Amino acid sequence: MDDCERRQLPPAVCRLFADGGRGRTLAVELPAGAVVWPDPTYAQIQPHRRPAFWLSQAPVTGSLWARLREEHASSGLWPVLLEESVQPWSVGQIAPDVAAEIDNYSVDAFMAEVWSDWIERAAEEQIEILDPFGPHCPGPAGPGELRADPDAVADRYASVLAQQGTPLGLAAVERGADALAVMGWQGALHHNEWNVPLAAVVRSWEDRFGARLVGLGFNTLDLSVAAPPVTSQHALHVAAEHWTFCPDAIVQGAGSLLDYAEQLRGKYTWSFWWD
Repeated sequence: MDDCERRQLPPAVCRLFADGGRGRTLAVELPAGAVVWPDPTYAQIQPHRRPAFWLSQAPVTGSLWARLREEHASSGLWPVLLEESVQPWSVGQIAPDVAAEIDNYSVDAFMAEVWSDWIERAAEEQIEILDPFGPHCPGPAGPGELRADPDAVADRYASVLAQQGTPLGLAAVERGADALAVMGWQGALHHNEWNVPLAAVVRSWEDRFGARLVGLGFNTLDLSVAAPPVTSQHALHVAAEHWTFCPDAIVQGAGSLLDYAEQLRGKYTWSFWWD
């Protein structure tokens, strides 16, 4: 892309950055949209100096998502397809945090805490869901082996999700996982309703499994995965991580880690929902 074809970010989008978007450029023309501020009456959050993200007025195509994803290095904007645009997005039912807070959390500690808390409250027959690990948290799984280019996998998944007619969100973040915190997503209902630890987990999945954040909904999250587990043993270990991240996926879904693990093997998309 020639320098003459690049342009400074729109003034409204520049407001997403602490430095006003200095030096950021974008070679893609954005559709109509506006920045979203958090509703100060929601979750009794403190007033914010900057809007949380930019939101398109209308649904977008998967090709636009891919072009914006490709521009992330120069624009500093990560695209997210947003299901259910009115609630929570356009009405500001969000609780943004700064990306720096994510550094204070580790996947190991998060996983161990969730596991321990659940075991303390669970009946014996419920613990069987976690076989073969039972009450003993196995910790994070080892990394997967890249089987495709992570960005290409993300672009393909975006083309699928965009067919649902979803608007676009743009978050000012250095990596996609951080959008969970910066955008103030609160979708992990009745589980871990603070988005920062979950963002730390997704960061780790970016590193270990070539994951990319593609879509968010009121209580859903969609990731592309370029290095999925391909053996039963590895998939079972990853399933244990997924259980701590989103228990509903197993408890109200597959029914056990063993069954869920078989669904994960070789799968290039990870979708979560919380009830």
